[in-house]
Amino acid sequence: MATFVDRVVLHAHGGDGGNGCASIRREKFKPLAGPDGGNGGNGGSVILRVDPQTTTLLEYHHGPHRHAPSGTQGMGDHRAGATGADLVLGVPDGTVVTSTDGEILADLVGAGAEFMVAEGGRGGLGNAALASQRRKAPGFALLGEPGDERDVVLELKTIADVALVGYPSAGKSSLVAAISAARPKIADYPFTTLVPNLGVVQAGQARFTVADVPGLIPGASEGKGLGLEFLRHIERCAVIVHVLDCATLEPGRDPISDLDVIESELAAYAGDLDEEAGVAGGASRSWSVRASSCSTRSTCPRPASSRTSSARSSRRVGCACSRSRPRATRACAL
Repeated sequence: MATFVDRVVLHAHGGDGGNGCASIRREKFKPLAGPDGGNGGNGGSVILRVDPQTTTLLEYHHGPHRHAPSGTQGMGDHRAGATGADLVLGVPDGTVVTSTDGEILADLVGAGAEFMVAEGGRGGLGNAALASQRRKAPGFALLGEPGDERDVVLELKTIADVALVGYPSAGKSSLVAAISAARPKIADYPFTTLVPNLGVVQAGQARFTVADVPGLIPGASEGKGLGLEFLRHIERCAVIVHVLDCATLEPGRDPISDLDVIESELAAYAGDLDEEAGVAGGASRSWSVRASSCSTRSTCPRPASSRTSSARSSRRVGCACSRSRPRATRACAL
């Protein structure tokens, strides 16, 4: 059974407004004392609110249909109907609300952020509210309005500072387990990580979160492996860390080619990450590169020809063995 769900379709229905009441007050010696029908109550609305204690959309995967309470009918003696309570649904921080056509309706970031999905209907007026100089005793009342009904798509984009991407079994989960208190599943076979894992790292006075997403392979943008299903979780990250395996035994693989393959798959997912938000795209971000293992510590894992001929790669990757670190976030720790 699924335990982590990051995309659901929610069917929300606001509560209906209560009907107004048509009533004539009757008392001794005053058989027609005038209208006294109360108004109907307003229906409740369906509201999404960020809850820090909620980490997944699993609840709405099993129960996608949500209906807010309706208002009650008005009564005589000027008694208004009860108002339906709003139905507040807790969602994780970083939930994006879109329509079924793909239009972004809301981006819920921060505890307490709210979005009204379906508004409740207004209650109908009773005949007391409809009385006028020309019609002093209306014999009718208005019906309540139906509540809004809307289908929306909820997508969870994890809020993290650092994202780890790389080939399967490159050491991403081991790195998260080593630097944080998180304990993701670690095994010696590919695709051990099936859902994103989050870890909180405390380094002195600094505190940040690290997200580990399932591994990528060549052709992931075409649906191979786990595809690009979970890459939405790295869109909000300030730094994307490439985890490279320098001791792989697979033929035709080396750290530089692995880096090129992963970047091409990221480009296939989105040409520029966060382009719609006006933030620097993925091609201009600071890439942190780490090799999870290496066969030797005395020599650089890249061939000499590769180090001298690939100017683009040398700008992105700094090697610890050569004591060259152009930027701290671009160092290759061996």
